[in-house]
Formats: sequence, structure tokens, C-alpha cells
Amino acid sequence: MADERNFRIMASGQDGRLAGIAGPSELATNRVLRNTYLLLAATLLFSAAMAGVSMAFGFPYLGPIVTLVGYFGLLFLTYRLRNSAAGLLAVFGLTGFMGLTLGPLLSAYLRTVPNGGELVMTSLGVTGLLFAGLSAYAVKSRRDMSFMGGFLSVGLFGLLGVILVGLFVDLSAFQMAISAGVVLLMTGMILYETSAIIHGGQDNYILATVSLYVSLYNIFINLLALFGLGDD
Repeated sequence: MADERNFRIMASGQDGRLAGIAGPSELATNRVLRNTYLLLAATLLFSAAMAGVSMAFGFPYLGPIVTLVGYFGLLFLTYRLRNSAAGLLAVFGLTGFMGLTLGPLLSAYLRTVPNGGELVMTSLGVTGLLFAGLSAYAVKSRRDMSFMGGFLSVGLFGLLGVILVGLFVDLSAFQMAISAGVVLLMTGMILYETSAIIHGGQDNYILATVSLYVSLYNIFINLLALFGLGDD
């Protein structure tokens, strides 16, 4: 009996993985990943609905300053409320606001570009395929992407600097290079954030959702810019 009990203990493993039973840390990770994807899907649908409202009522472009202030203000609020139920409302407030700001851009493409609808749908499809492929790779390979943290931090600060410079200097001549750089940076963010969830580095699904949403948002609008510039 003692040998049988010892064998069962050894077979189960400390975290239960050898016996096919997920340990506490693995269960927590799976829960965070599941909640993140569910909340991300809900916020994407809500954001799309707000973009549709913006287009239907002809909301004007708010301008870069109002957009940035609104974005960072709601982002800060979401961060402060990340551990409470109110954090969910903050997430929908942030993503809904970003949807409203997206509406005028989509209206401009549909109204002024001959094949604007095709460009929008192509950008949306490529964004979805990129996210599905990157997420599947991160989940299946379970590779630790924490080494990308320093590079991504530098890239994000560089992106913020470009945005601020763009408020005062015309950077349209470099738009294609900037958009390509943003797409690459955001694909890295998706890999990094998904890996952080899998390896326990990110245990807050609200913050994980915001990170993935912002990455997808930026990939979409910059693919739209790239396809529009390439088509012109």
C-alpha cells in the first residue's frame, strides 16, 4: 500500500501535470487567458458598434489633442480600477471611446477612396489573421517572450515621440515607414502579452485585454494606411 501511494504521489507531480491534472498555477493561467479573450471579444464588438454609431451620426474628427487626452485619461482610469468590477466599465469606456474616434476615419475612407470599403475589409481581415496566428503560436509553443520587453518599451516610447512630433511637423512623407514600424511593434506586443499571461507574468485580465485591444487597434489603422498608400 505504501509503495502504491508513493507511486501515485510521484505520478501526479507537484503541479499535477504528469497525471494530466492542471495544478493551481496552470488553472489560474488558463482562467486569465480565457477571461482575457472573452473580454477582448466583447470590447471589440462594442468598439465596432461605437464606430458604427459615429459613422451613422457623422461625428467629426476630435483632433489629435482631444483624442490623446481622452485615451490616456481613460487608460489611467482603467489602470487604477483594474482590480475592481468598475474596471470592466472603464475598459468598455476606453474601447468605446476609441471606436468613436475610429468612425470618422472609416467614413473618410468610404467617402473619398474609390475602393475604400475593400481596403477597410482587407485591413480588418489581415488584422484578424495576424492575431489568430500570433496567439496560436504563443499558446502552442509556450515560448517565453519576456526578452522582448526592453525592445518593446523603447519602441513604445519612440512611437509616442513620433506622435508628439507629428503634432507640430508634417511627417506624411514618412507615413509608410511609420505605419510599417507600428505594425511590427504591435505584433511583438501581442506575442509578449500572450506569453506573459501563459507564464504568469500577467495575472490581470483587464490589463491584458487593454494591451491586446490597443495592439489590434493600431495594427488595423496602420494596415489601412499602408494599403491606402500602396493603392494610391
